[in-house]
Amino acid sequence: MAGTAPGGAARPDVPDDAPATSVAQSRFPIPDTAALSLLGSRDENLRVAEELLAADVHVRGNEVTLTGTPADVAFAERVFTDLAQLAGGGQQVGPDTVRRTIGMLSSGDASPAEVLSLNIVSRRGKTIRPKTLNQKRYVDAIDKHTVVFGIGPAGTGKTYLAMAKAVQALQAKQVTRIVLTRPAVEAGERLGFLPGTLNDKIDPYLRPLYDALHDMIEAESIPRLMQAGTIEIAPLAYMRGRAQPVTTPVLTPEGFRPIGRLRVGDLVLGSHGEPTPVLGVYPQGEKDIYRLTAGDGSSTLCCGDHLWTVRTASGKRRGKPWRVLETKQMIGKLRARRYELPMLSGPACHPARPVPMDPYALGLVLGEGCLTGSTTPGFTTHDPELPGIRVRHRGGNDAPDQNAEAGNVITLENPVTDALRELELLGTRSNTKFVPECYLSNSAEVRHALLQGLLDADGEPVGHRGRTCRIQYTTTSQRLRDDIVGLVQSLGGTATERSRRAAEDQHDAYVLDIRLPEGTEPFRLARKQESYHAAGGSGRPTRFIDRIEPAGRAEAVCIQVAAADSLYVTEGHLLTHNTLNDAFIILDEAQNTTPEQMKMFLTRLGFGAKIVVTGDVTQVDLPSGQRSGLRVVREILEGVDDLHFAELTSQDVVRHKLVGDIVDAYEKWQAAHDAQEPPSGGRKGTRR
Repeated sequence: MAGTAPGGAARPDVPDDAPATSVAQSRFPIPDTAALSLLGSRDENLRVAEELLAADVHVRGNEVTLTGTPADVAFAERVFTDLAQLAGGGQQVGPDTVRRTIGMLSSGDASPAEVLSLNIVSRRGKTIRPKTLNQKRYVDAIDKHTVVFGIGPAGTGKTYLAMAKAVQALQAKQVTRIVLTRPAVEAGERLGFLPGTLNDKIDPYLRPLYDALHDMIEAESIPRLMQAGTIEIAPLAYMRGRAQPVTTPVLTPEGFRPIGRLRVGDLVLGSHGEPTPVLGVYPQGEKDIYRLTAGDGSSTLCCGDHLWTVRTASGKRRGKPWRVLETKQMIGKLRARRYELPMLSGPACHPARPVPMDPYALGLVLGEGCLTGSTTPGFTTHDPELPGIRVRHRGGNDAPDQNAEAGNVITLENPVTDALRELELLGTRSNTKFVPECYLSNSAEVRHALLQGLLDADGEPVGHRGRTCRIQYTTTSQRLRDDIVGLVQSLGGTATERSRRAAEDQHDAYVLDIRLPEGTEPFRLARKQESYHAAGGSGRPTRFIDRIEPAGRAEAVCIQVAAADSLYVTEGHLLTHNTLNDAFIILDEAQNTTPEQMKMFLTRLGFGAKIVVTGDVTQVDLPSGQRSGLRVVREILEGVDDLHFAELTSQDVVRHKLVGDIVDAYEKWQAAHDAQEPPSGGRKGTRR
């Protein structure tokens, strides 16, 4: 049969049934453009090829002659064909490339030219690409799976290739941030005992990640990207600290509940107002706490690493997506209305509950009613008709408090009085009124009707030329003020408060400026509706971070929820989260994590994110008797979809050739040592 050599020359016919002892010869030219790269400086590539190939290799000028058995010559031709293809593609071919090409062709699994020409990231003429078949499989697995474990000895490119894929994903806008982390077990993660600043403490542990990053991104861009939160590098101990104090209220379908009392499977409310289950609860111990306050006065407590979804005005104008920043990243950068927070996109979903009085009617009574109990409850209004309510003016002869039956006079309590007494509102005055809990934690329809009654009774649309309309409500009751703020926020709106000081014998007034989302009608009265819509409505409710202040130390806990955007509602109906969405996350040196740490890290996975875990199970630095999370994770997660374990060996070492030989020698020693040891039942101690 006849074949074609790399230079295009035909090689001699070799019968299929030729005996093994027959000698074949093939002669072909090397293209001038690839000759120097193919043969190497001082023919170093040629010497490696001569050493590793069974066929005799002879080069004169640009012509290569191969002599040997037909099989050896055919194999050598394949080697030179692939090397010529690599050299012709502009790749630098060195002795290691020759060795890897011969190794890959010997295994017969893939074309070296296909493997070694897969470009991942290029910078200033340097291109990062896999150099072995296993490395290509590893890179392909990162493309195909959400979570990939890269396990193998040092020097196999586990972290370096994962970093290259992370930078590639960031440049392609497949993710919005890169998170790089590794455990710092050499110091027991007690970094506070080490000298220097925080950066001085953690830099030795993170230096390999910094070095790889500088190979792939312009050095001057890295500080800017880190400052913006696009790239985060932190020890694993700091990754888990995205938490809130255990007493912080979190909104559930039944109302607010301390985050420290939540358990896996409990329901909390997400950004759409719908219930979403808690997937994980992680106690964090005592942490430094900050109070984050929005421009409308709403605030909550969190640690410095806690995550917030925000956007800036410039980002919004350019159509950029929301960003995720840590609390500490925004401290000192809070110029007026810089960071906008997301709002509830739908009313908070609470189950419907029976109430003793129509919510709209209760709102009217709370707004302008007399609840002292000295007279039949009523309210003052200038409107002869109220939508959906049958009004009876005072002085009428059909008062419902008495009725005659069978010749006896039976005193019947006014149903409104009875309802107000049941709600513990009877006897309250203008400065002590409140909204009963059964209305605050009720369906959106009940809450909306109650708010409409309050605003129809004592609220007014306030328009300004050239600006949207706001709704103003005034009360002297602090409790009613807070309840109305909660009602408005639960419907996706905002309520900003200001106080009006009163004379000594009177009560201060609290003025609320209310904005409700489009489609949530604040009034039922026609005259107020017309005035409100004539002024253009209240516009889109917005919240901006106003200030972030230290608030001491406290026990904290972190939760993970199943919502698509990972957001949940905390106090003040603020939206926050602590998982990593749209991020490429790399955990390096994962053999030094405990099983608990590994679980904590993997459950940080957010939507649109990708995780790569790298480590060498033969180099565990954990204390004696402590299991490695990387050792046990395979048996725990084996068979889970969208998760892949990539095994790299000494054949994939891309450092000095001696490194691979050292790895092989240690593996042989360990195998012999294990064979000589007694069965595990007769051994003392626990092997890591």
